[in-house]
Amino acid sequence: MCLIFVFSSCKNDGENSKISKQTSHAKQSFKGKEMTIHILPLGNVPATILDFIKKSINDFYQIECVIDPKKELTTDILAASKTRYEASLILKKYNSTQNTLLITEKDIAYNNTKRKVKEWGILGLGFRPGKTCVISTFKLKRKVSEAKFRERLQKVCIHEVGHNLGLPHCTFNSFCLMNDANGRIAQVDKEKMIFCSNCKKQLGMK
Repeated sequence: MCLIFVFSSCKNDGENSKISKQTSHAKQSFKGKEMTIHILPLGNVPATILDFIKKSINDFYQIECVIDPKKELTTDILAASKTRYEASLILKKYNSTQNTLLITEKDIAYNNTKRKVKEWGILGLGFRPGKTCVISTFKLKRKVSEAKFRERLQKVCIHEVGHNLGLPHCTFNSFCLMNDANGRIAQVDKEKMIFCSNCKKQLGMK
């Protein structure tokens, strides 16, 4: 599994236009695989956000997306503190033969054995390669504009789907979307809406 994480809580029309332009460039150059990604909300997630994720993935990867009916959050996927949800339990519960991006507004955490932190707050977690990833909007939207929140969400969704497609964390270009955040939301903000040449090559992108 691969993850993108953060310690704690952490546009204008011109910025949104820039994002759309960069995403459009990726759309023209990607040799898409024939697959469908099911976007599955856990708990209440606004329809506008679900539609935004659907369009972001479709535009960047040229992969068809469908939005499934929501599933309610259940106690069996709570972390030990009972204050947030355990990402690995979410992946285990909802892993299936279909490609699935799980999205929740609740805080999620992961048992980081390397840092010896049982509930390490994260933005997303995904199998590499695999068919399932989970993303939380909880920390992405804290104290930022709606445009900045959507930019971050778009980046994290593309990142986690990249892991499902087999991409590891990128060490070739600090602006590539496949970088490991290393506990810093600043890294997510630094990245551009692009894959570096090495990541593109692995996916057959031009």
